[in-house]
Amino acid sequence: MADTTRAPLRVGLLGYGIAGRVFHAPLIAATPGLRLHAIVTASPERREQARHEHPDARLVDDADLLWRSADALDLVVVATPNSQHVPMARAAIAAGLPVVVDKPLAPTAAQGRELVDEAERRGVPLTVFQNRRWDGDFLTARRLVQQGALGRVTRFESRFERWRPAIKPGWRELGAPQEAGGVLWDLGAHLVDQAVQLFGPVRSVYAEVDRRRPGAQVDDDAFVALTHTGGVRSHLWMSAVAAQLGPRLRILGDRAAYTTYGLDVQEEALRDGGRPDRPGWGEVTPDRYGQLGVDGELRPVPTAPGRYQDFYAEVATALRDGTPLPVDPRDSVDTVALIELAHRSAARGEVLPVTSA
Repeated sequence: MADTTRAPLRVGLLGYGIAGRVFHAPLIAATPGLRLHAIVTASPERREQARHEHPDARLVDDADLLWRSADALDLVVVATPNSQHVPMARAAIAAGLPVVVDKPLAPTAAQGRELVDEAERRGVPLTVFQNRRWDGDFLTARRLVQQGALGRVTRFESRFERWRPAIKPGWRELGAPQEAGGVLWDLGAHLVDQAVQLFGPVRSVYAEVDRRRPGAQVDDDAFVALTHTGGVRSHLWMSAVAAQLGPRLRILGDRAAYTTYGLDVQEEALRDGGRPDRPGWGEVTPDRYGQLGVDGELRPVPTAPGRYQDFYAEVATALRDGTPLPVDPRDSVDTVALIELAHRSAARGEVLPVTSA
């Protein structure tokens, strides 16, 4: 249970776009021990949304105002466009404020390492919002793998696919390298992280990265193959132009397989105004359960409830009691390095080895 005898930690949220408004703000507001104290956005429309959805939060149009009064905050969350992740996180660290950075941590692994090193030198806690570690299907898959329900795993297949054939305005469609746009950066940051969490370090990468929509500046269709040092091969698909969706997860072992369809329900629930402190959060109906076994002998496996709220609960506990943060930022640096290597592999048409930094 949360300790209600201590004042809640005051959180400053930078950015109120999709990441800030849909994910971070509601999760922070629903976490015992945290209080959404300030929201930084210069957009009049987003300020009005924030005022309506979080009336007790202070609205700020420039992050510099937060750094000038850093003693009024206990935590900063960076939910800005990707190009601002590093400079905003660096400013928070310089102000001595613990910081959560939305994925991807940085547009290059080198910048990510420098940021992590700086946080460590200054003794400032830093973590990364890799929320898909708390997807219900991923939690279920991890349990099955750990229990040996599939035998020796040989291949892991994972997909985040969408049907969005029209190019929408916004920074995610911009081609400048510092924007870290495109599906490999956006969706791949989740898929690669999940694969490494399940099956460990990677020894080689092969990728195919394409622009399918006319006029696209960034990739909208990608495939990445990771060969893990333990022998498992992870095949990862991410696309904005998939008119029919494949399995969300398929894990093949030498005794059984596990297959599940459909995205985790938490994102849609957050978009619809749902909150994790309400009954039934993160649960799926039995018709959505994944199937375990061999064809002809399949059985449904109840999907564990998704638990995005655990991320911020663990952040609050870490800042209060010195327990580990929910995501080691060096894991996220490794993910960025693998995405960079995937882009190089696609450009060369080659399988590339993973080398140490």
